[in-house]
Amino acid sequence: MPRKRKLLAQLSALQSNSSFPPFDALGNLNATSDGDSAPKSSKYFAVEKKNSSQLDTDFFNQPCISLAKSFLGQILVRKLPDGRELRGRIVETEAYLGGEDEASHSKGGKQTQRNAAMFMKPGTLYVYQIYGIYFCVNVSSQGEGAAVLLRSLEPLQGLDAMRELRSASRKGPTKPLKDWQLCNGPSKLCQALGIDKAFDQRDLTQDAAIWMVPGHDLPGEQDVVATTRIGVANTGEWAQKPLRFYLRGNKFVSVVDKKMEREMAAMGQISCS
Repeated sequence: MPRKRKLLAQLSALQSNSSFPPFDALGNLNATSDGDSAPKSSKYFAVEKKNSSQLDTDFFNQPCISLAKSFLGQILVRKLPDGRELRGRIVETEAYLGGEDEASHSKGGKQTQRNAAMFMKPGTLYVYQIYGIYFCVNVSSQGEGAAVLLRSLEPLQGLDAMRELRSASRKGPTKPLKDWQLCNGPSKLCQALGIDKAFDQRDLTQDAAIWMVPGHDLPGEQDVVATTRIGVANTGEWAQKPLRFYLRGNKFVSVVDKKMEREMAAMGQISCS
């Protein structure tokens, strides 16, 4: 077939005169110009890099109370399976100090299958279930069995998705949730971000579905209220220790301690509002 041979000859001539290298299947696609067989950097084969602003191990590797305060103002990021990103500013935390802390799940230094994450490297998530229904998320810190409970977030991004997730876990017809109701409590926070037991023992510095980034305009000491924890009334003196921390004046906090705020104002630690 003369016509076919002519076309092939023209194609061969074009390839030999072209400034582009011949395409030799995947072999030449991965070969470097100096003959090295090591793969080139390619957007098609590149592994997604970790967010450079992501808080790393050094941030989480601090004493429990210090970490609980340091979390205030930082941003928790949750990437859903469909690619949507949810973001919330941490506005309330509680510190659980481990061994001696009668309100801690690791009191007495007891390590179980349930609380194993509390004894892992700082930045490890400890997720547990309450009432057989709801979840709470904590982050391990320095100290044997010590961890920080994330109590409340100020929603910043993905509020519609948060409403969807909250609605899916609520029974019967309900009114649409207002912004301040989405994450103002530890279980609400988990519902809004789709956090369940599957997140237990995950590393916040490595996980692709949940991590933290630095917040802007971080609070000063005068902006932080230190008061008693919630739901630990049966733990003796530990029920009275000021191990809950929240941002004063933030409407996304779950429980405001007006008495403590007045005492702080009287001592000049904060200004009267």
